[in-house]
Amino acid sequence: RSANKHKPWIETEYQGIVMENDNTVLLNPPLFALDKDAPLHYAGEICGFRVHNGPLGSGTVQFEAVVLDRSTGEGLVRSKEPLDCESQREHSFTIQAYDCGEGPDGVNSKKSHKATVHVRVNDVNEFSPVFVERRYEASVPEGRLFDRIVRVEALDADCSPQYSQICFYDIITPNVPFAIDNDGNIKNTEPLDSKQQHVHTFWVTAFDCGKNRAQADAQVAITVKPSCKPGWMGWTKRVEYTPGSGSIPLFPSLHLETCEETVWNIQATVELQTGHIGKGCDRDSYSDRSVRRLCGAVRGEVDLLPPPSPAANWTAALPTLPSSDSSLVFSFNGSNHVAVVPDPVVSALSGDHFTLQLWMRRGGANIQPTTTQTRGSRKEEEIIVCSTMKNDDSYSHYSLSVHGCRLSLFYWPDVSAARPVKFLWKLEQVCDSEWHHLSLSVQFPSVTLYVDGVTFDPALIHDNGAIPNPAPRQRMFIGACWGEAQIFSEMFERYDIILSFQFLPLPFHMKYVGGYHGLLSGVTVRPGSVEPHSVVECLYACREGLDFGDLETLGSGMKVHVNPSQSVLVLEGDDIESFNRAVQQVTYRNSLRFATPGVRPLKLTTSLRCFNEESCLTLKQLEGYLVVLQPDAPQISLSGVGPHLARPAPEFEGSRGVPLFPELRIICSLSHAVNTAAQGMEALMSDAVAHTLDGCEVQPLGEELNPEREELMVDLDVVRERGLEIINTTAYIAITGAESISVYEDILRSIRYRLAKGSARFERRFRLSCSEMNGRYTSNELTLEVNFLHSLDSLYHPSHLLASQQQFLHPSHHAGELSGHTLPNPHRNSVVPGAATVIIMVCVGFLVVMVILGVFRIRSIHRRGESTRGGAKEGSGQWDDSALTIIVNPMESYESRMGISADTEGEGEEDEEAVETPDDASDDQRIIIKKEGRDGSARRY
Repeated sequence: RSANKHKPWIETEYQGIVMENDNTVLLNPPLFALDKDAPLHYAGEICGFRVHNGPLGSGTVQFEAVVLDRSTGEGLVRSKEPLDCESQREHSFTIQAYDCGEGPDGVNSKKSHKATVHVRVNDVNEFSPVFVERRYEASVPEGRLFDRIVRVEALDADCSPQYSQICFYDIITPNVPFAIDNDGNIKNTEPLDSKQQHVHTFWVTAFDCGKNRAQADAQVAITVKPSCKPGWMGWTKRVEYTPGSGSIPLFPSLHLETCEETVWNIQATVELQTGHIGKGCDRDSYSDRSVRRLCGAVRGEVDLLPPPSPAANWTAALPTLPSSDSSLVFSFNGSNHVAVVPDPVVSALSGDHFTLQLWMRRGGANIQPTTTQTRGSRKEEEIIVCSTMKNDDSYSHYSLSVHGCRLSLFYWPDVSAARPVKFLWKLEQVCDSEWHHLSLSVQFPSVTLYVDGVTFDPALIHDNGAIPNPAPRQRMFIGACWGEAQIFSEMFERYDIILSFQFLPLPFHMKYVGGYHGLLSGVTVRPGSVEPHSVVECLYACREGLDFGDLETLGSGMKVHVNPSQSVLVLEGDDIESFNRAVQQVTYRNSLRFATPGVRPLKLTTSLRCFNEESCLTLKQLEGYLVVLQPDAPQISLSGVGPHLARPAPEFEGSRGVPLFPELRIICSLSHAVNTAAQGMEALMSDAVAHTLDGCEVQPLGEELNPEREELMVDLDVVRERGLEIINTTAYIAITGAESISVYEDILRSIRYRLAKGSARFERRFRLSCSEMNGRYTSNELTLEVNFLHSLDSLYHPSHLLASQQQFLHPSHHAGELSGHTLPNPHRNSVVPGAATVIIMVCVGFLVVMVILGVFRIRSIHRRGESTRGGAKEGSGQWDDSALTIIVNPMESYESRMGISADTEGEGEEDEEAVETPDDASDDQRIIIKKEGRDGSARRY
């Protein structure tokens, strides 16, 4: 029977510690192997320990176990060579004990179970700290205290936290205005002055927690920069723009200075304020109708708020406001300002396909609610347009209204059958009290809304509750809608009365609901197909705004956003240099040749986001202004028409009349200053430019045209074919619409003046003028005097005066009077201008009377002379001064032809005295003085 009955026993796990650079392992618990066979010799003794690989395969080579006492089983674990903590800090292996068996040869030896041994190598502070950099540099602006200027860092190669950590740093250079904390952060202890010392240099050292000092100290150099003010540098408050310059950079030298502050996001907003220029910005200065034509819009729109006139008087009671773009702006106060569109106008708008366009500004200007208006009523919907239209065999109804910041279209395809549908939009533009352009295209069930040229999708509401069906009656209101009360409705239907609400009683006011409070302009409806998007953009398009120079040069991480009206531009980025380059490419553009001059305020708002939010910079808003200079005014010159137009009267009485301006020429030129190289002086130069006119007017001066006797004629088909409008009244004829100069020349050359038979006057004067950009620039006024040439055969003349009349009408005597007229060659039927004809007739009549009186007087004198011939000689010296007469020169020629003189009567003895006249006096300046004596004899002087 065997003596070795039991296996040795050891602990299942041991924890050991060994000092670095040593080999003896201290185990806990101590290593003892026990055997129940003790005290038997051999069987109860421990002969040895075996070391096996650990869980990770380590420990076999590094460690061994020896028996210190075979009887007690005490053992010792040691490393075969010194251990390095920095190489491997922990070791694991297994150990197993075995006894001596049954004899010295170890026969039947038994082994214990395997125990795990964990050995940790304790570190020895054998390494000193080492700085990462030998020299540290930084720069700071002067005059400020910083929490951290620069951070130094040292490392320790020891493996344990006790000896590998840096416990503190120290500045070993004395008397420097800096301090360092245990983390190596260096800060200044007092504000630095670059003038006193530009660069501060000092040394720092480090200690680990074993109090080992760094092997080598580190040098720190801090440069003090002159004071830095964070913000925008190079800001120019005033920017000038010369019309016609295209695009100009607004901030060519602007850059952002952060004074070394590290930022990770920059956002800048540039705002150009153009709300005071026209309806929000600078646009074409033509009328709304002309702009539609220039944008290629389909014709056929109906103006629901036309200028008041006898033909369109439903807007006469609405107050109007002046507008810088010459358009008519109507004011609605939410109560008694409503326009009722007449039925004949509404009849032309039938159908479920139409486009409604308008300019709108909520609130308006200087509009005060009436005293009867309560605060609660302001929360109701404000109706802009309310209409019921007759289609083929049914009635449709729609209303466009605003409520807070919501715009809604209530559409009823068939008031007798279909349920209504409400299209709703939530828009900031509806409630910002600024001008906005709305274009609503309806192709039911599709509805498209454009606000300032941008499309917005609606929200549909099909369940509108119990809504009473509108009455099947055709009507349209602007600024409100009709209510359930129908006071006086039959009277208004019968007589089509246009209302002025100020003097109506309160019960009548209750007939209208949802009064609109604000301004409206250019409200038009065009039935039929809707406008394309490109046309809507053109109608709204601002000709001025903010832009970005070249998007291809935009740096990485940069973003640019511009709003539809191009009044706000937003830049966003994360790099200072890229951001500065982007800001310098922000431009202002104005495509109008004749831009509206004036001031446009500019604002630049900047937002920064930093890594250290507490010390992040805050930049104040910058304000400036853009000045659009006065453009070179175009000179519109009308020429080619003389001051006089003389034609025979029968030509004016023809069926086609006489053209007034057959050779009219219209030239538009720009005058601008140029520097002459030769004289080095500045001179004005005019360049002819291709241009567009938008109106010309022909006006009779003096009395208005008498429609029964005279008229101005123009080919209406040609005018309308060109898309122009014409107003032909007795006071003027006006042609309006944007069109080229050549078209206006052709139309004006075709204007004819016609007279009725027998209605020829002596003269008529007309004035012609043209304008462009809604009257912003006007031409010279061309005045034309029309003379009607009459034939003298048509007048009554005595046959015995024909010789005198021909002599008086000889061309040599009247060349000066007829200058400027084109007359045929003088002959028996010569004609003269009307003004000269009046003078001739008066003179001829006076001549006839004087000739007849002279002949009668001479014959009376002759008879008396024969009866008293003897007494004549005695009394020849006595004269009766009461018989003194003055006879105009033509009498002299008549006497010479009749042979009447004092000599022919035998009175040669009578003396003749002549009144002396200048030698160069004309025949018209000579007079004959005849005195009759008491004896009846006569003397000429």
